[in-house]
Amino acid sequence: MTIIEPRVLKGFRDFPPAAEIGRRGLIEKIEASFRSFGFAPIDTPALEYAEILLGKGGGETEKQVYRFTDNGGRDVALRFDLTVPFARFIAGHRAEITLPFKRYHIAKVWRGENTQRGRYREFTQCDVDIVGSNSPASDFEILLVMRETLKAIGAGDVAIHLNHRGLFNRFLAALGLLDKSVDILRLVDKSAKVGRDAVVERLSVIAGDKAEKILQFIEAKGGFEDVLARLTELSGGSSPESERLAALRTYMLQNVSDGADAFTLDPSITRGLDYYTGIVYETFLNDMPEIGSICSGGRYDNLAGLYSKESVSGVGTSIGLDRLIAALEALGRLEQRASYARVAVSCLKEADAGAYQTIAGRFRDAGIACEVFFTEEKLTKQYMTAEKKGMQWLIVPSLDNPLRGKLTLRNLAARETSDPLSVEEAVLRLKAALEV
Repeated sequence: MTIIEPRVLKGFRDFPPAAEIGRRGLIEKIEASFRSFGFAPIDTPALEYAEILLGKGGGETEKQVYRFTDNGGRDVALRFDLTVPFARFIAGHRAEITLPFKRYHIAKVWRGENTQRGRYREFTQCDVDIVGSNSPASDFEILLVMRETLKAIGAGDVAIHLNHRGLFNRFLAALGLLDKSVDILRLVDKSAKVGRDAVVERLSVIAGDKAEKILQFIEAKGGFEDVLARLTELSGGSSPESERLAALRTYMLQNVSDGADAFTLDPSITRGLDYYTGIVYETFLNDMPEIGSICSGGRYDNLAGLYSKESVSGVGTSIGLDRLIAALEALGRLEQRASYARVAVSCLKEADAGAYQTIAGRFRDAGIACEVFFTEEKLTKQYMTAEKKGMQWLIVPSLDNPLRGKLTLRNLAARETSDPLSVEEAVLRLKAALEV
């Protein structure tokens, strides 16, 4: 018989328990943060009709879509993000939802792109969006969600950079370059990757002698108010876009007194996807900026119009879970555990397996995850097994009468064994030790 090599496609990964437990823990914290703002979960299919996904994907993303003809002869594709399927969802379920509608969606997406640290072909996005509100207050809530969620997962100090694509387009219109805005925005979006010299060279090809003015716009530096004043001047004076940025700054100063400086007005932030029309965001870890943006998004007022005659405003952001995990691992801030249980019941006699489960059930009822060992082995070997699994305590029942007799607790780290205890006493002691 031919043995098939157990290999995984490039850019795809398995997640053993030590990796998946930390990953799931992050997702749980992210979900809790999203829910605290009143966002509700949805789900959509991984596979969509290609025309649904490619109607307005734009840019390099369209070239990276996994697209094929299925057995029914249908032109289908794997979703490359969660925003486009969400727009289709809104159009299809408009009669069932109340606006403004606040949703979150945490799921895998697929892009056939070059792999690097924190960037894979199959990866998980954690999206949160508000549709049905064009208020700057909804833009600000997304900013707050980004900030509070990253704080909740222990990401450390973050820098949230924002810009307004509409203001950039107003500036380009004043230069007579609005018809080239897509190419210019995509080029500026890649500036951090390709470097300033390459941007200058390519801008000169696209914009000619106006390239220098574009550089003045995207390289404006200083405090939020100073940069806003400069951008307003370069774009021809006060406008709805500059006023929205001013409103956001007011909200920041009113609501984020301990960290308003975490928000930077950065005119080089444009986001590459065509569907963004207003505020755009990118977020960086101050302790590891080289990993790139780990949370990004913006306003997409016209996206749902691809699938419906009704125009629905939307704004949202997405945390790139895999890139975030790569950064947290490098910073030593991600929990590594091979088991959810920190406590196990040892096996002294396999014939008493039922009694051991009963004992474990008493601990589980008290909120303590508890595993049961199945094989009758020397206690020293069971201690070693528990330690390898990252457990802290081993429960050793009575050999002669596990349900009625006393038990002992082995503190694996301290190498200490308790005096004989009743199950009730052992539960109380472990609840205190584990802070359950």
